[in-house]
Amino acid sequence: MTDGYAIECDELRRVFRSRRLTGQVEEVVALDSLSLQVQPGEVYGVLGPNGAGKTTAIRIFSTLLIPTAGSAYVMGHDVVKAAGEVRRRIGLILGGERGLYERLTGRQNLQYFASLYLMSPRRGAERADAALEDVGLTHAADRRVEQYSRGMRQRLHVARGLLPDPDVIFMDEPTIGLDPEAAQDFRRLVPELRERGKTVLLTTHYMLEADVLCERIAVIDHGRLVALDTPEGLKRRFGQGQVTEATLRAATPGLADRLRALRGVTAIESDMEGAAQRVKVYADAGRDIASGLRNLAGTDAIQSVVTREPSLEEAYLSLIRESSAGE
Repeated sequence: MTDGYAIECDELRRVFRSRRLTGQVEEVVALDSLSLQVQPGEVYGVLGPNGAGKTTAIRIFSTLLIPTAGSAYVMGHDVVKAAGEVRRRIGLILGGERGLYERLTGRQNLQYFASLYLMSPRRGAERADAALEDVGLTHAADRRVEQYSRGMRQRLHVARGLLPDPDVIFMDEPTIGLDPEAAQDFRRLVPELRERGKTVLLTTHYMLEADVLCERIAVIDHGRLVALDTPEGLKRRFGQGQVTEATLRAATPGLADRLRALRGVTAIESDMEGAAQRVKVYADAGRDIASGLRNLAGTDAIQSVVTREPSLEEAYLSLIRESSAGE
């Protein structure tokens, strides 16, 4: 394998086995013949439901887990046979707050981790300062981590992943716990990393994040690849035609049933937001659902109405439902 890809796997399989008290061995297939290829300098997203195998794949790529079958390479190095070479070229950013030393400052944490990378004290200090600046923690560099907010701790996790100036960065739910401002800062950082030539593999449940950041997205379910495309491609292929959203000033009994009867309508969502009713109508492309909605509800009852293309989240949910139905 290895045709110049930064990350690749072929027929990757991982099975977890556990023994019950009865002595029966139970198997859970986390990855099932997964094959992926990521180009150097690409921001590549991996989406899927909880338990789909996203974190398992990242753990294999980052040498934390050995595959049951198949092969995986990072920068041309086998993750099993050349684990040391892989580790020298990667950064790993995990969501959550564990893995930091509470009584050390942010700077001291990074300098300690730099020593584990066998950096000289001078080089470690330089890289720590650069990573802290990248994540906007320079002002808090000399405060103990126990005084950090949850969002600040997650920023420090990101800094730790950037510390060795890696060629490939694995990000597993990196914005969990970040406040909106910090998450926005993170989203600005990822394109900067790409401009520096870094390859980023990102898992996330935030569809807007994937839509904005990723050049291609792999969707996996039950450990298998079910779709691979650009964000726009996924929306075209799996979005349900068009979406018409409306806000009505008050509840309109029976509106959802009457909307379902309109030609081309495929699905309806309706809920209340205070006294207002919000309606979302999925329909075949080109249908004038807005006019039908005005006729059924009355123009005076409608506060706002807009027709748009399906979002990545809507396309993703449609794809996962289709995948689950085929099980």
